[in-house]
Amino acid sequence: MTDFPADRSITRKPDFSDAHLRRRYRAEARFRMYGIAAIFAALAMLAVLLGSIVSTGSSAFTQTEMALDIHLDAALIDPDGTRDPAILAKANYRKIVRDAMRAQFPDVSGRRNQRSLFKIISSGSDFDLRQFVEANTELIGTTQTIWFKTSADIDQLAKGAIPRDVPEGDRRVKDAQIGWFDTLDEDGRIRRSFNTTFFTSGDSREPEQAGVWGAVVGTALTLAVTLVLSFPIGVMAAVYLEEFAPKNRWTDLIEVNINNLAAVPSIVFGLLGLAVFLNFFGLPRSAPLVGGLVLALMTLPTVIIAGRAALQSVPRSIREAALGVGASPLQTVSHHVLPLAMPGILTGTIIGMARALGETAPLLMIGMVAFIVDIPRGFTDAATVLPVQVFLWADAPERAFVERTSAAIIVLLAFLIIMNLAAVLLRRKFERRW
Repeated sequence: MTDFPADRSITRKPDFSDAHLRRRYRAEARFRMYGIAAIFAALAMLAVLLGSIVSTGSSAFTQTEMALDIHLDAALIDPDGTRDPAILAKANYRKIVRDAMRAQFPDVSGRRNQRSLFKIISSGSDFDLRQFVEANTELIGTTQTIWFKTSADIDQLAKGAIPRDVPEGDRRVKDAQIGWFDTLDEDGRIRRSFNTTFFTSGDSREPEQAGVWGAVVGTALTLAVTLVLSFPIGVMAAVYLEEFAPKNRWTDLIEVNINNLAAVPSIVFGLLGLAVFLNFFGLPRSAPLVGGLVLALMTLPTVIIAGRAALQSVPRSIREAALGVGASPLQTVSHHVLPLAMPGILTGTIIGMARALGETAPLLMIGMVAFIVDIPRGFTDAATVLPVQVFLWADAPERAFVERTSAAIIVLLAFLIIMNLAAVLLRRKFERRW
């Protein structure tokens, strides 16, 4: 029997000195380095973005205040002594505040100088004083030291956003106003406090009086309508298409249209809402109800596609086992398939809701760009949402709105984080392993 020599090339260890092999390993090493560099570049850009937003917007969470000795003159506030809220609301609180300003700076004379003096305090100080009096009617007739917000320009001066070392004509704060501010500061009548107004008030023309609470409430109401409509309809559509619908050209056409709708620009849905919900059905303009309907139409394709993908990920053996023990097709889907697919469905729903949370264009088309001061109390009240609020403030000329724009973005990101956290908790609650 002839012995053939063994082919040692088959078992030979690779020769790492080979030029081709070395080039291949160098290419693999470069590819890994490119991937790591891409990750670090993305993280660096994200850090720069978040750092810029936080550094610009964090100052909006504090507000400069000034103290005035206010004489709550009963003859001006409540001449009859009835403490009637209607009478208290009609008092001339602006005159009381300006009298206190004149008493604080008695040397300021002339109408022009006094107008300049009054500009260092917020134009909403009379409203703040009215709230103080209505909450403390027992103090009428006494003199109280009350803290008021300064104007936005003085607040920016205190925060260093308006430089002092530039010519007077190149800044919004005059030399005389800086002198009055420094005098108040030396007397201990200037302080920095947490800006509660930013979280408790609606929009305002004056930056120091502007807040995001109206936009937060409008966002919550709009997303509630979106979720109530898009989630059940999207899940039912996904279940029908994936589990019960016959495979024919009609269902193929529906699937193609759903995939196409997921790629339609969002402003098209805004035009649809303008034409159908506002012009045809006559629903109220700039209402969370209409905004939720528009965003629900935009979110539905995402929920349906994600729901079908989650249903497809459930093993076929689950269905066969349920049918084998006598369960009906409906019981199989509702008791076994759908619970197992629910984590994936929730993930798709949150992705769609997150997209809806950041949308501005479709809401602008239905009038939610309007200037809304009051806090919405229902789904049909006029409202705005956080992305539109950011859009409005970013277009404002006042320097103080720049920091409030970034602060509103921080609130919007916090809103998104809370939504994602809720999604994670729901996924863990409904998740089942097999």
